[in-house]
Amino acid sequence: MRIALGLPSRMVGASGDLMLEWISRAERGPFSSVVVTDRVVSQALEPLSVLALAAGATRRIGLMTSVVIGPTRETTLLARQAATIDVLSNGRLTLGIGIGVRKNDYDASGFDFHRRGRRVEEQLPILRRLWTGEGLSNEVGAIGPRSMRPTGPELLIGGYVPAIVTRIAKWGDGYMAPGGGEAESLLKMWREIERAWREARRGGAPRWVGASYFALGPKGAEHAGQYINANYGYNPELAAKRLRSMPLPKLRWKTPSNARKTWASTNSFCDRAPKISIKWIVWLKSPLE
Repeated sequence: MRIALGLPSRMVGASGDLMLEWISRAERGPFSSVVVTDRVVSQALEPLSVLALAAGATRRIGLMTSVVIGPTRETTLLARQAATIDVLSNGRLTLGIGIGVRKNDYDASGFDFHRRGRRVEEQLPILRRLWTGEGLSNEVGAIGPRSMRPTGPELLIGGYVPAIVTRIAKWGDGYMAPGGGEAESLLKMWREIERAWREARRGGAPRWVGASYFALGPKGAEHAGQYINANYGYNPELAAKRLRSMPLPKLRWKTPSNARKTWASTNSFCDRAPKISIKWIVWLKSPLE
């Protein structure tokens, strides 16, 4: 099992110095990747720009989006940005891609909210094609650098809807399970993904990435409520689900033995990090192990 650390890039007023402090500590520590999230209507830092900063400041740690909202972005630009970060980091990018649930993100970017599922299914094969160095079409040539991997950066597809099963089997390398999801429904989704993967005669096995929020320290519960409501308050039911899904600090002793050291390091890491009380950790393992 590998554990990644979410960066505080959605905090209003987050600076380059703050990002570099978190990135450099994560690079020195036990974490496998640094992770960023995406919004359009937000004062958050743009996630791929943060990963470009991380690519130049690190040599070891993986770089991950969880998730970039693909249909709010122009496809060829997204392909170039992702491939560039992958090349600059020597193949360390994992692009988690999803469609999002907030209509105002689509209103702001000029794309149709109600076509977002169909749009991402148009984007995924184009991304794959451009990352391999193929032309966009018979009339338009290659766009952006070739990825470090033959088929492009590792591509994980996130969401709750059944359509992601087919998307992963056709174009993805695995599943980016959303934070706060119900365990039983996510496990059912995973089994469907494995079935579709086999039916598509894909080699190997799909990767599972699960996400969870953690709030540690004496004011953890208070800060958790503030953070979750700031990000999910538009949907009170979803905000309550996110809060219920957050593990309590006392559960740390029930984590697998090989994760205890990382959990302890996370606690220490985040307690020293300025201004941040929410710790977002991505647990990378199969739910069936």
